[in-house]
Amino acid sequence: MSAAEFDVVVIGAGPVGENVADRVTQGGLTAAVVESELVGGECSYWACMPTKALLRDAAALRAVRHLPGAGAAVTGELDVAAVLRRRDRFASEYRDDGQVDWLAGAGITLVRGHGRLTGRRTVSVTDPDGRVSTLSARHAVVLATGTSPAVPPIPGLADARPWTSRDAASSSTVPDRLAIIGGGVVGTEMATAYRALGAAVTLVARDGVLPGVEAYASAAVVEALLASGVDLRLGGSPARVDRDAGGTVRIRLEDGGLIEADEVLVATGRAPRTGDLGLERVGLAAGSWPAVDDTLRVLGADGALLDDGWLYAAGDVNRRVLLTHQGKYQARAVGDVIVARATGGAVDAAPWGRHVPTADDHAVPQVIFSDPEIATVGLTARAAEATGRRVRSVEYDLGAVAGAALHADGYRGRAGMVIDEQSHTLLGFTAVGPDVGELLHAATIAVAAEVPLHRLWHAVPAYPTMSEIWLRLLEAAGRDTATRQPA
Repeated sequence: MSAAEFDVVVIGAGPVGENVADRVTQGGLTAAVVESELVGGECSYWACMPTKALLRDAAALRAVRHLPGAGAAVTGELDVAAVLRRRDRFASEYRDDGQVDWLAGAGITLVRGHGRLTGRRTVSVTDPDGRVSTLSARHAVVLATGTSPAVPPIPGLADARPWTSRDAASSSTVPDRLAIIGGGVVGTEMATAYRALGAAVTLVARDGVLPGVEAYASAAVVEALLASGVDLRLGGSPARVDRDAGGTVRIRLEDGGLIEADEVLVATGRAPRTGDLGLERVGLAAGSWPAVDDTLRVLGADGALLDDGWLYAAGDVNRRVLLTHQGKYQARAVGDVIVARATGGAVDAAPWGRHVPTADDHAVPQVIFSDPEIATVGLTARAAEATGRRVRSVEYDLGAVAGAALHADGYRGRAGMVIDEQSHTLLGFTAVGPDVGELLHAATIAVAAEVPLHRLWHAVPAYPTMSEIWLRLLEAAGRDTATRQPA
């Protein structure tokens, strides 16, 4: 058994783990990252990058067909093989050489193998050949192991060999018939992608399609899914799933309905990758979501700080926000905090201040790459009202904005904002329509910075662009918002 010591040991070399290690290394500390799979993690190979590559060609084709001159030049259909080849290119052909080189260039030590906590500031690593080494951390251990797809306990489902999000993102073929269980982001995006690639898609969604977004946004996606030929089974749940000897999957619904498919994708949520992480060695339950404080230090079962605060959890594994960009945000923040504590500096003096993950529950941006796209940040009207605030919602037809009309003939979309009536600031923003993701960062800044509406009037949008939606929303909110000050 070999042993090595570093200032910081990070378990998990996905985008979160990479950013933690990079941040502490830039701060003058030494860091090692432990990874049992591909360096770069879920986002690089089985999520963000390959799934968006699957969706992009179809989105571009839809856009061209909404411009008469360009549309006249397009006579064929999608080249499915070319789409899959481009997807593989964006997944680096499922090789992590480039990511490994980046770690080395950043001065970060990579340790291949499965990491487990074995005690205070100590991690054991079992490599692919079964050899065990021990890593000790002078200052901190960071859990950045992320999540894995959760498979619900539907009778027969596990034996039916279902696809998870990884399979859907990396499949080398397109099934003739694909059934999807779950109407969240993964289910909706993969229904959009595989229908465009030629599969007959059936989507079973007990709670509806994208229930967490504004109703006008989810309604637009439902309309588009139906128009594309997706068979939506809303409000129902599978009672049993079986795969016969010939490979056909049969899904029997609780209402007696039957769905037959060649593959079934389970998209019903995520589970923490902590089942074999050694949490029980530090007083936590194996397989649990580690609770953290506002500097992302892990808390014990009693809610108090674990030991002297040497253990941190960043990214999806702490369950605060399951989004890659938020995980990377947390990673940068926690890296600076670890450096501040290790070097005797005050956490308040770190760039992020004492309330490290402020944006986690205040201004979380997300783009859902469905057809049409949804861009959202902050709270929905429903969520804002649930906080007890006095709020007001304002919506506007995005297709009536000159920039959107130029963007595509027959452009259809909608945007809305949620206003805090006491502070006269934005609590949330949602837009639905082609390419609305490019509108999102302006909204994120407005929500995160709590810009008063009377100041937003002076952020003049360029004409003719889709950003003119901001002027129209402010006008819909009322001219007095140009002068009303926070209470």
